[in-house]
Amino acid sequence: MQLDQDAKKVLLRKIPHGLFICGVREDEIVNGFTASWVTQGSFDPPLVVMAVRSEGTSHDIILRTRKFSLNVLRSDQKELAAVFFKPQSALGGRFEAAPFSLGDLGLPILDDAVGGVECELVGEVRHGDHSVFVGEVKTAKLINDTDSLILSSTGWEYGG
Repeated sequence: MQLDQDAKKVLLRKIPHGLFICGVREDEIVNGFTASWVTQGSFDPPLVVMAVRSEGTSHDIILRTRKFSLNVLRSDQKELAAVFFKPQSALGGRFEAAPFSLGDLGLPILDDAVGGVECELVGEVRHGDHSVFVGEVKTAKLINDTDSLILSSTGWEYGG
């Protein structure tokens, strides 16, 4: 049996994705990236599951610090998601475009978004070009209860 690559690509791109800004902090370095492979994993305890590119700088920061934040973007924040998608030359530069505050766990929570959660890493699977991280939600801040940004609304494609 052979995998139909064209069918796989189309079908996997049909899986709906939100767009989030994942934030990390190590010492005084604050970094972040746009995450699209995110889902809720459990109600009790509250868990989120996120895939992170293995070769990214934030991936290793999550492994070392055992924590990360997830910021839910508003439906009109496509441009901000694009800033965090783009490669950067140095750590932390993306947050210059996005004012933030540090949450109770010391992680970046955007000042202007739907809101954000801070998570402690409780599980991981390292396989392929992304690692799957499971985070227990420890803090939550709701800023603006409005529609969130989803990948399909941007015209972008990721995955497949």
